[in-house]
Parts: sequence; structure tokens; C-alpha cells
Amino acid sequence: MKQMELVFIPSPGIGHLTATVEIAKLLTQRDPRFSITILTMKFPFETNATVNSHSDSIRFVPLPPAEIDAGTMPPGVFIFEFVKAHTPLVRDAVRELTRSDSVRLAGFVIDMFCTSMIDVAAEFGVPSYLFFTSGAAFLGFLFHLQFLHDYEGLDFSEFKDSGAELEVPSYVNSVPGKAFPSMMLDREGGGAEAAVDHARRLREVKGIMVNTFVGLESHAVQSLRGCKFPPVYPVGPLLNTGVGSGGAQQDAIMTWLDDQPLSSVVFLCFGSRGSFGADQIREMAHGLERSGHRFLWSLRQPPPKDRRGLPNDYANLEEVLPEGFLHRTAQIGKIIGWAPQVAVLAHPTIGGFVSHCGWNSILESIWYGVPLGTWPMYAEQALNALQLVKDLGLAVEMKTDYDANSDYVVSAKMIENGLKILMDMNSELRNKTKEMQQISRSVTIDGSSHFSLGRFIDDMIVNIPCEQESEA
Repeated sequence: MKQMELVFIPSPGIGHLTATVEIAKLLTQRDPRFSITILTMKFPFETNATVNSHSDSIRFVPLPPAEIDAGTMPPGVFIFEFVKAHTPLVRDAVRELTRSDSVRLAGFVIDMFCTSMIDVAAEFGVPSYLFFTSGAAFLGFLFHLQFLHDYEGLDFSEFKDSGAELEVPSYVNSVPGKAFPSMMLDREGGGAEAAVDHARRLREVKGIMVNTFVGLESHAVQSLRGCKFPPVYPVGPLLNTGVGSGGAQQDAIMTWLDDQPLSSVVFLCFGSRGSFGADQIREMAHGLERSGHRFLWSLRQPPPKDRRGLPNDYANLEEVLPEGFLHRTAQIGKIIGWAPQVAVLAHPTIGGFVSHCGWNSILESIWYGVPLGTWPMYAEQALNALQLVKDLGLAVEMKTDYDANSDYVVSAKMIENGLKILMDMNSELRNKTKEMQQISRSVTIDGSSHFSLGRFIDDMIVNIPCEQESEA
């Protein structure tokens, strides 16, 4: 029997790639008839991401650089155009893969930003599936806003700079317009239209795997049932929990944590793109110091404003911190640049996590039972934060202004108060987080996500075409 081959196409970025590798590993472990090729893209301003599947059934094919003139393209539009520029490269890679008579192409599994690859899958005569690396509530948000735009003429820009709220079926509470991803409010730059077109195309796939679990997002998952959407399969949490080795830098962090009391340290980390201006850094420092809690703070320098890029480590922290701060907090705090986030969250001395609310970070905090403080910064993170705080009661609100483009500075007093709630050892939040931790660790073994993945595999096998195009 021919080996059934799936082609995975994740968006560029380590968060998307990590989750993709985890679902690929799970699929090949559940059904050895499948092998998987992961086609990887890399932003020109990113360093090479190294992810190892440790599986003979999974192989990585890095795509050559694609030519794209980004110019002043808004970030939301750029990601779609960047992926689209890789279309001929994906076509060539799949054509090469299918030259062997022993390969039976079963389908494409695309990332949330890779809808342009649906057309390539169709050229090869195979179905497309979506692996959604964010939560089910945000998936429902995209579908609902696309519906309102196409059938009721909703203009998203009406929510810009207003206090208006919108009822969205996948959220328990109404969603304020200020929490919308900024690209959806970008009418002039084309971001809103790109987002709608993207959501429209998501409806074309044969099925959607979501990196979530029913115990966490029961309301959102239920809202996505029915004939209006492709079948949705909650298969998470999918996490790379290997702490790895970050060399001397990671060793120094772990050694410091080893010397702290259990559950006493608040960890502040804001993702690969997280950085702050000077005013906010000073307020954060004063808030941390006044709270009296031990802290591990990942503080990174913003990239130059005139070009795309990722934050870097500071060469001299004293230039951006309040005078004497490092000396006064030397016994209770440690400031770092890059952070080995999984290794830190897994450490028993971590008692709270202030996060940008990227979906992977949320799942990691739940997996390790660490209460979360929300500090959203970009993309759908404000929606994630609102869901955690308002709908689920699984986080403390550290930042109340969700406009990523505003100059709003969270005050030291707000930070101090938020940290005291976050680090309360007897809080309902801490108890609820521990309960959700237990659920998260059971669902992929013999629970809802395990059976959901089984249904996906069964449905996917039914959808494999009997005959395929040998060349596109």
C-alpha cells in the first residue's frame, strides 16, 4: 500500500512552526500510514528557527526565499502577500515530492495565514485542511465578522476609536471594538479587506483542527457546530514541553530560579515581538519594585521604527531603567533578554506569568498551572485576553487599554495592584488555573481531543481522492 503523504504549510514564525510540528507528530503516531512533509518559510528579518520532530515520518523542506516588495505595506497585509509570494515555490516542492510512485498525496494542511495555498492543493487534486494555531473563539470571530461584512454590509472602521461593542457568538460577553485586531480596522491600507477575504477562504477547507480543547473553550466550540462551517476538531493543547538547552544563558536563569522559594516569582515575558518604550519600562520597574514580589523580567529593545524586525537584547539596561533600580532589586529580581519560556514556566518557583497572551503562551501557562496576567500587544491578543478575563475567569487584567496603536502607558500603581492579585496564593484564580491544568493534561491521552483527532483522521481518509493529478 502506498504511504499517504500530507503536506503541511505553516506560516513563518516560531510559534506557528512549533505547534505545526506537534500536530504532525501526533498524527503520525496515531496512524503510521501517514508521512508528513513540512514546507517552511522564513521572514527575511528572522533568524533560522530550529525545530526537530525526532520522527522518521516527518521531514522538513525549507522553501527558497521569495521575492516580495514589502514597501510600506501594513503588517497584516504583508503576511498574506509574503505567503502568497511562495505559491510557485510550494507548487515546485509538491511536484517534486509526488514524482515517486510510492507517494499518495492525501491533502494539504495549511496554517491560518496560508489560504492562498488552497488553490495549489486544488491543482494537485487534493483537499485542503486548516490547522488553526489560535483559539476557537477567535476562529468564530473571523467567521462572524466576515458574515456581517458580506451579508449585512458591516464596516469595521465604525468600531475604530469608539466605545461600541459587538455580540459575537463564539464569545460569552460582547467584544469591544477597541479589542479588534488592528488590521481589521485598517480600511485605507487594505487590512480589513485582506482579513475578510482570508476568513472567506477559510470556509473552503474540508476540516479545521484547532489548537484548543473543549474543557477550555466549550462555548466557542459549540458555537462552531453546524452546516455553516467546515467541521471543527479541537485537538489541543499541542505544546512542545521539552525544555531543551539554551546554553549558558539558560543555565544562569535556571540557577537563579533554583535559589528562590516555591511559587514566589512572577515571570514577565511578551513574546518574540514584545518590546516597550522608555515611559512604559519605567512604570513597569516602579510597579514591580513597589509590589515587593520576586520577579524574572524578559526586557527587550524595540527594533528601529523605520524597518521590519524583531526586538533584541539591551546592551546596557541601566540606560532604560530607573536610577538605582538594579541595585535595589538585586536580591529579589533578575532582568534577562531572551527567555526560555517553557523551561521557566515549568520551574516550581514561578507563581505568576504576565504575558502578551499569544495563544501558545496561554496554553503553556495552563499546562504548568501558572496564573496569568494579561498584557496584550498585537494581533488577536486583546481578544484572547478578554476571553480569559471576562468569559473564563482564568486571568488577571494587567492592561485595560487594548488599542495596540495607542500611546497608553500602564501606571506603576495598576501594575502593583495587578501583581498582588496575580500572586495571591489563595485566590480563586489560582484554584481555577490548577483545575484547568488537570483537564489540559488529560484530554489528549484518552479525552475529548484524542477522540476529536481520531474523527479528523477518519474523515480525512474518506476525502482522499482515488485518482490525482500527477503534475500541476
